[in-house]
Amino acid sequence: MKISFRFPASAASLATRARRRRSLLLACVGIAVLPLAWRGVSCGQDFDFHLQSWLEVLRHWHEGVAYPHWDASANYGAGEPRFVFYPPLSWLLGTLMGAVLPWSWAPLLFTGIALLALGGSFFAMAREWMSEDQAALAACLCVLQPYLLFVAYERAAYGELLAAAWIPLLILFGLRRKPALLPLAVSIAGVWLTDAPAAVMGCYALAVLVIAAAAEERSLRLIRRSAGAVPLGLGLAGFYLVPAMWEQRWVEITRAIGDGMRVEDSFLFGHTTDAYHDQVLRTVSWIAVALLLATTAAAWGSARKRKALWLPLCVVSALIAFLQLPFSDFLWRLAPELKFLQFPWRWLLVLGVVLAALAGITLRGEARTRRAISLRAISMLLFACLMAGAASAFFWSPCDDQDSVQAQRTALRGDGVEGTDEYTPRGVDNEAIQQGLPPVRVLTAPDAEEADSSVAVNPDYQASAREEVPATIHIARWQSERISLAIGTRQAAWAVLRRMNYPAWRILLNGKPVLSSATRQDGLIALPLTAGENRIEIRYRATADMWAGRIASLTAALVLLLAAAYRKKERKVQVS
Repeated sequence: MKISFRFPASAASLATRARRRRSLLLACVGIAVLPLAWRGVSCGQDFDFHLQSWLEVLRHWHEGVAYPHWDASANYGAGEPRFVFYPPLSWLLGTLMGAVLPWSWAPLLFTGIALLALGGSFFAMAREWMSEDQAALAACLCVLQPYLLFVAYERAAYGELLAAAWIPLLILFGLRRKPALLPLAVSIAGVWLTDAPAAVMGCYALAVLVIAAAAEERSLRLIRRSAGAVPLGLGLAGFYLVPAMWEQRWVEITRAIGDGMRVEDSFLFGHTTDAYHDQVLRTVSWIAVALLLATTAAAWGSARKRKALWLPLCVVSALIAFLQLPFSDFLWRLAPELKFLQFPWRWLLVLGVVLAALAGITLRGEARTRRAISLRAISMLLFACLMAGAASAFFWSPCDDQDSVQAQRTALRGDGVEGTDEYTPRGVDNEAIQQGLPPVRVLTAPDAEEADSSVAVNPDYQASAREEVPATIHIARWQSERISLAIGTRQAAWAVLRRMNYPAWRILLNGKPVLSSATRQDGLIALPLTAGENRIEIRYRATADMWAGRIASLTAALVLLLAAAYRKKERKVQVS
């Protein structure tokens, strides 16, 4: 692929113009991530979560597990089923970056790839309704919009950042005139496999766009397409979606929307008892106001052109504006899964795409002279510098000693890290898990050596000689999703493992399945031992819901391939 920054005196060849557009987009993306290269990693709000996930996945790969389910470093080594619930594409990409590059470079490269993917997908969408020069400029605006930089720098929400690339494709394949059921299904699957909140927004936005467009053209064509694409796309993502939905009953999923994480806590310029929450909300509220005003201006400026895209985009913009205000609370409560977005301002991810599209429609067509071409390019590059400077000044977050890449790697090799509340097995107090626990303890009772979280949260482990039983312990294997050990003791006792109990574990005690184990406040596995040698085997198994999801994905993939083959054959017949 060639790139070029040369500006011809007049309209150039198609190849030259294409290289110029690619060069401009690449330059804008490069400028947008320049503060990460200059100042280093931005340790935003979600940085720890994502980096820990990438490090954990790499450990699974070293253990021979290609697609992990259990995060063994969470809850200070007791673990949690994080990878059952968090979509795989972002942590797979992040792990690949870290596997081939220094970990301090991985966030920079991830951010650059995410922005470039968004720019490319937006360009593919925009060129359907505007000239390619307009589409390229609009794509640059899209990757430089302030909310996206807020996500990349202050939040470091890498899943949401990567998912942004699917939003333009949902618009493209949802509204284009040419048949697009199959690519729309793939896009729906892609957004669900990247970020669940973005997928919820994407599907609702798709529904509104399609209904508005269908009403304008007085045809059910687009509605029929989406009605076929949505179940097919969900089926393709079934290997992730089915377990993630079914196993919510096994964890404290509602803790994801606790105090400070509820929709009603984050309407525009709201106030809570948390000063930091209000500070972030104030920042993002001003971003929302700026984007809404700019979208209104772009909608007004493009109204005369009345592209087929215009009305659906305006309707979605109005809906997003409505959802930022307190009196939209009833809709947040009634619409399925909408409350799990946590923050109304997450809709700005969609609004940024809408704004860029409307701005692109507002622009004039192809630039015909060298001066016009140069002026547009230089203006966009200056805008990129302005936005990158603003991101560096206002959104970039320094790393403290605990947040740094090296500190996270050290924690992973040591006692582990804090757990995620919503992934905690049901009925368990993850704040009662002690730090520094040995892998196995042999105790007098299943609830021995428990900590009281009301006294201290995740306290350091304190051994109790009175509650411990002398034993010989031989650990043959201690991996993230597989454990094998033998315990010898002279009396009946209880083995308490540093592993959170979860229905997906297949536990064998002396070769016999353990169907239920004793209950502990901290949720750790507790198994009864008899006098003599006891052999324990634990392995993460494929549950019925996992098999159902795999079958759904295979079935949907087969339908997709057959439909694609039929479509290809149909086109050949039409050509001949």
